[in-house]
Amino acid sequence: MFKKIYIEITNICNLKCNFCPETKRTKKFMSIDNFEKIIEKVHKHTNLVCLHVKGEPLLHNNLEELLKVLEKYNLKANITTNGTLLKEKIKIIKDSKAIRQINISLHSITQNENINKEYLQDVFESVEQLKEQIISYRLWNLKSIQENDINEKIIDEIENYYNIAHLKEKLITSDFLKISNNLFINQDIEFTWPDINKENIIEKGRCLALKEQIAILVDGTVVPCCLDNNGDIPLGNILEESLEDILQKPKTITIKKNFENSVITCKLCKTCGFLQRLENKRRNL
Repeated sequence: MFKKIYIEITNICNLKCNFCPETKRTKKFMSIDNFEKIIEKVHKHTNLVCLHVKGEPLLHNNLEELLKVLEKYNLKANITTNGTLLKEKIKIIKDSKAIRQINISLHSITQNENINKEYLQDVFESVEQLKEQIISYRLWNLKSIQENDINEKIIDEIENYYNIAHLKEKLITSDFLKISNNLFINQDIEFTWPDINKENIIEKGRCLALKEQIAILVDGTVVPCCLDNNGDIPLGNILEESLEDILQKPKTITIKKNFENSVITCKLCKTCGFLQRLENKRRNL
């Protein structure tokens, strides 16, 4: 069983952020039929599906139908969104029994001039309607935990709306805080997406890819984790093969064993800033 399986329902986004490189793959939306074919094949291997790799999941015109497929198979979903469409899709989200958690990347506001204070107000008011789901406000754009001035205006708005004092200071000593019941704020250092054209930044590390998670791209390609932006480590295609067969391939088994032994052999993984961030945290424990 995997802790979670990422399924990319679209690789199209309505924003352009520096921290999130644009994929080189063909832009598309996953059809309802293909989504259900995938869910039918993976539902016995996990209880949780994350509806993204790249792209903005709330852009999908058939989001409601996709969530009903998850309900049919008794699966829960996590959604990571920039929040710009939260108000528009709030009824679908509110009515869905499948959605467990919504991660809202508030740091998007610092990279897009067309996002303003009204965006934050819309997000806050939408979240007020979501009582059953876990909500996490993400600010993953710091150079260091101690230097969080970049988010000062956002933090001020959160303080004012939720009547919280000294939130900026609290986030220096703790990167994860509870605001209210089921509502949290998570601040962290910005990481660089792996890119096979970049220089190696890490040679050893304990990655949980293929142990706790896998990712399925919008065309059905299975990759080890959610950070394989361009499908550089294809293990097979779930629309053409069973997940069991893909997991039993020598290539898949070798990568998994190497990860378990903190050995990184894939060129892409050696450029992974997220794994580097995890290893830095482990060393500082």
